Amino acid sequence: MKSQLNSPIFTDVFAALVAVINTKFPQIGELLCKRIILQLQRAYYNNNNNKPQMLATVKFIAHLVNQQVVHELIALELVTLLLDKPTDDSVDVAIDFVKECGSMLQDLCPLGLHGVFERFRGILHEGEVDKRVQFLIEDLFALRKHKFQPAVPLELDLVEEEDQLTHEISLGDKVDPQIELDVFKPDLNFVQNENKYEELQKRILGGEESENDDESDDEDEQEMKIEDETETNLINLRRTIYLTIMSSADFEEAGHKLLKIRLEPGQEMELCIMLLECCSQEKTFLNYYALLGQRLCMINKVHQKNFENSFVQQYSMIHRLETNELRNVAKFFAHLLGTDALPWHVLAYLRLTEEDTTSSSRIFIKILFQELSGQLGINTLNDHLSDPSMQESFESIFPKDSPKNTRFAINFFTSIGLSGITENLRNYLKNMPRLILQQDKRVFRSSESDDVHQSKRRRS
Repeated sequence: MKSQLNSPIFTDVFAALVAVINTKFPQIGELLCKRIILQLQRAYYNNNNNKPQMLATVKFIAHLVNQQVVHELIALELVTLLLDKPTDDSVDVAIDFVKECGSMLQDLCPLGLHGVFERFRGILHEGEVDKRVQFLIEDLFALRKHKFQPAVPLELDLVEEEDQLTHEISLGDKVDPQIELDVFKPDLNFVQNENKYEELQKRILGGEESENDDESDDEDEQEMKIEDETETNLINLRRTIYLTIMSSADFEEAGHKLLKIRLEPGQEMELCIMLLECCSQEKTFLNYYALLGQRLCMINKVHQKNFENSFVQQYSMIHRLETNELRNVAKFFAHLLGTDALPWHVLAYLRLTEEDTTSSSRIFIKILFQELSGQLGINTLNDHLSDPSMQESFESIFPKDSPKNTRFAINFFTSIGLSGITENLRNYLKNMPRLILQQDKRVFRSSESDDVHQSKRRRS
């Protein structure tokens, strides 16, 4: 159980191992199921709301249901418990659980699974959960429509149907974890029991010859491993992402298919790069790409962070883009900012001065803010830019370090028809001579006080 909590990605393997052990030692299988139920109860009713532990435990139960180690009724009880008083976290956990064991529930109790999806439909219509969770529910319905993945992969289907032993345990039962078994007790008949254990081990695992054969086969496989440094896998991944984006009917279908692609750690950035590349290559801007980017950001924070990094990279290389590509990229990021799919603090990377901008970067900023004004309206945009908590992020766009830079920013936004967002800069520029005089007076007074102190010291 500890290994499964530390490595939830191998849960299906652990469940297959439990299924094999359960055929030989059903008492151990039943005890493991009881302890998992107890662990689930502690994670659910704990005030700290330990969601990672809850997700790992629920995933283990789902795969035990797939392996028919526990009865499928416990799966329906668990989903009913999670959706009884829906919250963002409980619905998220329930969605992951149904994704893992939905195929088995569809075969064993389709009416129960239909009731679960009707409850999901009701939650979706009520609209009380977060947008991200609503998108996850829609993806779950799409997954059900296209059929779930097989409950047990062929390589992990190790137990025959006639050998399966299913334990009927309910979430409402009082569970005895039998903690006394975790304490070592000396065995008075150690030699006899050890001989019985060795005979049982040979019967289950085979003799020493088979073990030696397996070890030799593993060594041969390790020797034959070849490392591919031609980035063939990366090229194939980019091709898959491109074909998925271009062949989808709408952004919802594309988002569902892209999220099903298995990405290795660190490959999430390729998804954002390919989406931007496809968007920039179009002759005219298509809202399809912006909606797809918004959906990815809303569903997974990892994609949101990658789009932030892409914004910085694109702006640093903006001079390499042609005018059409530049316009499409600017409109893409304007949509993400206007829908709050991308946090506004990314604008801190834009520095609007004569020395720090080029003709390409000015065009980019012009299209970006004009699109934001068109989506939000000048008043809403001005409210966003006047937010006191975000002023540090907007100092580079509305510089106040020198009159020259301030005038440049005012003239720039006025020339593109957005003078309404420069009111604060104009007021600051009007009051700048007074502020400079006040600063000079403070410096003059401090210098006079220093002179007086020095003269007194000389007299003394």
